[in-house]
Amino acid sequence: PRCPAVPPAPQEKTLVLAKPDALQRRLLGNIIQRFERRGFKLVAMKLLQAEPGLVERHYREQRNKPFYPALVAYMTSGPLVAMVWEGYNVVRGTRAMVGDSESAGTIRGDLSVHVSRNVVHASDSVETARREIGYWFQRDELVDWESRDRDQTYGP
Repeated sequence: PRCPAVPPAPQEKTLVLAKPDALQRRLLGNIIQRFERRGFKLVAMKLLQAEPGLVERHYREQRNKPFYPALVAYMTSGPLVAMVWEGYNVVRGTRAMVGDSESAGTIRGDLSVHVSRNVVHASDSVETARREIGYWFQRDELVDWESRDRDQTYGP
């Protein structure tokens, strides 16, 4: 029997932010482990105290929502971890993994306590991911490395 077609090389990247509540509650390892188990490759990561200007730029589309001031205050209330993950269909796969606070088996469903403290942010499209990665990382901060498990993850 022939093997199914091998998916294309994983060129897609997405931004994931482990929000201040994730760090305060010591959930970072659990979050990273879920991405690693899924087979996604970490290509950038940094711990930082986000400045209001960066958070405001990132959440620009939300600026007219009533919760916006509280969101900016929350995202600047403590350190967060910004990460870039790479993999086949990583944007869609990450959104499914993140889920919402009502969905058991997802990051938010398993780890978040309230919708306003939902542990992680994940880009919602390839285009958004490209833009958001540019807010949080310089191009030279993304590490291009060869994953030795590529064949096991994606096929021969």
